[in-house]
Amino acid sequence: MGWLVAGAVVILLFGFAAFFGAPYVPSRKKYIDRAFRHLYELGPRDVLVDIGSGDGVVLRAATRFGAKAIGYEINPVLVFVSRLLSLHQPLVTIIFANFWMAKLPDDTTVVYAFSVLRDNKRLIKKMQREADRLHHHLDLICYASPLADIRPVGKYEAYYRYTFYPLQGKKA
Repeated sequence: MGWLVAGAVVILLFGFAAFFGAPYVPSRKKYIDRAFRHLYELGPRDVLVDIGSGDGVVLRAATRFGAKAIGYEINPVLVFVSRLLSLHQPLVTIIFANFWMAKLPDDTTVVYAFSVLRDNKRLIKKMQREADRLHHHLDLICYASPLADIRPVGKYEAYYRYTFYPLQGKKA
């Protein structure tokens, strides 16, 4: 009976997370590494923020390139798994929070997102607001779906790169 309740709780948590964010789709390490080599060369100067960081595979990949990596995740099960898998990774931080309600750290240089079509416009607005607030450009790497109404500055396989520059004297 206890396993049944525990299973139901896990299913509810994943359903809740999918409703408020993207569904959990595990990323594959080799594809992420290729994207970071060909689309955006991460380095020690970079701070990568992963929206919906899941099990933290993107975060750990970023640290192999020397970058600091911060993940936002709203599923407490995945936060636990990610923290456990990243235990010996001092450059990885996992935050149990809703990205849409959070501000990016001031030193953020690149944001990674599994792109869901329903959130495209919301993501574009969020990225522009953050670039304006931080007063520096932000790169966005999306996996899966390209953003509507905006041209990528780069593409590699199913990854798209966008750059958001701060607007001067205009509202985002």
